[in-house]
Amino acid sequence: MPQSLFLVTLVVDDYDRAKAFYCGALGFDCLQDEVQPEGKRWVVVKPRGPEGAAFLLAQAVGERQKAAIGNQTGGRVGFFLKTGDFDRDYAAMLANGVTFLEAPRHEVYGTVAVFADPYGNTFDLIQHTAPAAS
Repeated sequence: MPQSLFLVTLVVDDYDRAKAFYCGALGFDCLQDEVQPEGKRWVVVKPRGPEGAAFLLAQAVGERQKAAIGNQTGGRVGFFLKTGDFDRDYAAMLANGVTFLEAPRHEVYGTVAVFADPYGNTFDLIQHTAPAAS
């Protein structure tokens, strides 16, 4: 039976602030936003398109979870947002106030630039190089 990763928890400080960034600035779709017991919510956001995993936005509870906000991968780029049109998405993200930590660069595998969410989590925006015709 095939398996796939479909949901990744992202610890945030506030459901609405995180949802506004991911669905507003990045243009993700909100797949679910449902009230749960004890004031929690089940908020799932996903990049547009049929492929890839979604984020479960989880509001931090307690000091341990609050300490993890923005540092879930120990300072490394932890998330990779694939695009089919780097220039379009880069321009839209800049226009929406997304903070890029570097200028776009061209690598052998594609065009890439690192950006951060409001918490300090870092992402690669990447468009892979088309395979060479044989």
